[in-house]
Amino acid sequence: MNCPLVWVLNQLLVEKDEILANFEFIKSTLYDTLALETHQAELQNEMEIVAEMIQQIIYENAHVALDQAEYQRKYESLTQRFDAAKASLESVTGQIKENTTRRKNIESFLSELKRHEGILTEFDTMLWHSMVDHAIINPPEDIHFIFKDGTEVKI
Repeated sequence: MNCPLVWVLNQLLVEKDEILANFEFIKSTLYDTLALETHQAELQNEMEIVAEMIQQIIYENAHVALDQAEYQRKYESLTQRFDAAKASLESVTGQIKENTTRRKNIESFLSELKRHEGILTEFDTMLWHSMVDHAIINPPEDIHFIFKDGTEVKI
């Protein structure tokens, strides 16, 4: 077994039980989106309320003689509030998507790790692609392989 890529995968497989136990213990907490989803719903509600308030002030301005400076101040204040809620919503939605994607990736990684027993004797392309996230190469002989669970192996 002279293939360094097989050696790299075997380094991970040697620690398989510990990796599985650690991630099973923390993945629910690490990738939980419940609080984010609650905040997302609150922000969506805030946007709906502010949008309705904007519509009301526009309607009122169209049907009642208002001080235009006061109307403009209220309108700008409400649109700023709406824009802030929208920006926060986009950020929270991005975090939810990122956590969900990370969770799916780690679950795929763990599933593939569970599937393999023993030590590899030959290179497995599917295993490689499902487990290795990326490599960092610093010539001439410094290579780091980073697995999808964050584990790093240097050869």
